[in-house]
Formats: sequence, structure tokens, C-alpha cells
Amino acid sequence: MAKKVAVVAVGGNALIKDPKHQSVPDQFAAASETMGFIAGMIAEGWDVVVTHGNGPQVGFILRRSELSQHELHPVPLDYCGADTQGAIGYMFQQSLHNEFKQRGMQKHAVTVVTQCLVDRNDPAFKNPTKPIGSFLDEATAKARVAEGKHVVEDAGRGYREVVASPQPKEIVEAKAIKQLIESDFTVIAVGGGGIPVVENEDGDLVGVAAVIDKDFASSLLAGEIGAELLLISTAVEKVAINFNKPNQRNLDQMTVVEAEQYITEGHFAKGSMLPKIQAAIRFLKGGGQKALITDPPNITRALAGETGTWILP
Repeated sequence: MAKKVAVVAVGGNALIKDPKHQSVPDQFAAASETMGFIAGMIAEGWDVVVTHGNGPQVGFILRRSELSQHELHPVPLDYCGADTQGAIGYMFQQSLHNEFKQRGMQKHAVTVVTQCLVDRNDPAFKNPTKPIGSFLDEATAKARVAEGKHVVEDAGRGYREVVASPQPKEIVEAKAIKQLIESDFTVIAVGGGGIPVVENEDGDLVGVAAVIDKDFASSLLAGEIGAELLLISTAVEKVAINFNKPNQRNLDQMTVVEAEQYITEGHFAKGSMLPKIQAAIRFLKGGGQKALITDPPNITRALAGETGTWILP
């Protein structure tokens, strides 16, 4: 029987539900809850690659690095990505292991530290926009600029370093991920959009200080491994147009053409729903069969056609 392969991109609420629950035990509890929903999906016959964000966790590492800089070396951004892929992967792996055991499922989870190739000439490198790290005072900001980093003033609250958000071109470990799925593993990969790397003049991979959109990288991976479904898990049960307005309308499904029209009309917010819709469109235009957007507790119901928003070619 042919495998039903899905890439499931889980959002930030999969680990940090609110500002009062940010500790490692809090994150593990949230991870366990979300992996329970995904285990239910796997029990229904899906082979799953789980992808995830890592923004807050990278921020924590950068903050610790800043506070300890009088004693320890700083942690480069690409290494922050690798660190968080391992830590979050550990939480997801253990949660899935426990879920599989409780359900009597003969499955195993594995995490792949994943690199994502970007173009070193991507225009985004000339226009960094993605804030990272803590707010800085003016003196520290000037020192960062002197080091060649990009810093912007943030609405009177201080200064923040910004990095590029280039477009993903290739998931370096896609072949390994596909082989693991074919060997019946549940795979955790492309954490935080993948560790951004470029090819130097010799063709070698080199890490860069950048942030790749997790949904775009998940869409790319889904296409590269031939997944049937891209499932983007977020904070809402359904996608809506006229969001938070009196005429808000939740959508059961839309076609690519309809989704592009809604984008043109400005229905989806940048940095929120817009990249999720764009990622779904990319997947479908690249040959994917279907995309689904919903929140974690409703994954099983959405797959059964009872809720969620389906996006179709």
C-alpha cells in the first residue's frame, strides 16, 4: 500500500502558549500536547514529517549569550538554529515515543538537523528586516553597526539587530528525510525553517546569519519528498477573510486562484497568515495535492473534513 506522506508545520504555540509559560518544563508540556494530536494523525495511517518554528528559543539563546559575554564567546545565529533544532527535536521525539508506547504503536521518531540552502545573492541580504535578540541601547547598537551588523530603531523602544530572510532554495537533507520516512520513521526536521547555508566560491556550504520562513521551508520540503499533504498548524481553527471585522467569514476551502485573489485584496496579515497561505500556494503549484490549515486540537477532525481550511489546486 502506498504511503500517505504529510509535512506538518507546527506553529509557535506548539511550544509556548503564552508569556507566563516559557520555561523548559512548560515548553515540554506544550510539545507533548501537540505531539499527541500528531500521533493521532499517524494512528490514522499518515507518515509524518514534523517541522516547527524556533523564534523564541533562538531569542533565549541570544539573550543568554549577551548576558554572559563578559565570560563566554558569543553564539553565531546559525549555531543557535542548530542548538534549537536539537533541543526541540528532543522534546518532540520523547513526546512521540511516549505517545506511541501508550497507543501500542510500533513507531519511532528521529530528528534531523536540517540545513536549508539559500542564494548568497538573494536580495534579502541587502535589505535585512527580521529582528533578532534583545532590545539594545544606543551605545550597544552603534557597537553592533561597527561590527558590520544591521540595526534598526524599534518604535521608540530601543534598537534591535535585524538579519535577512532569504527564500529557501533546497533542503540539503531532503534525501535522508525521504529515506527515513520510507523506512517507517516519524521525522522531525527543518526546525526554524532550517539552518540557512550558502555555497561559497568552492561550492562548500557555509552558515549565514539569516532567518528562513518556517512555512516556506516546509512547503519546499513537502515538494522535494513528494508529500501528498502540507498541513500548517496554527492558532486558529480556520482561515478567515475580513479577520476580526463584523463581516468576518471563516473558509472551509479555497482554490489557489481564490487564495491569490484574497491575498491581492489584503485579507491576510504579513508575518501571520500571509506566509502560510503563500506556502500552501507554492506547494500546490509545485505539484502538491492538497494543503490544510487548522489548529492542533482539530487536526483529526480537519483530516476527516469536519473543520479546518482546505486549499486545493
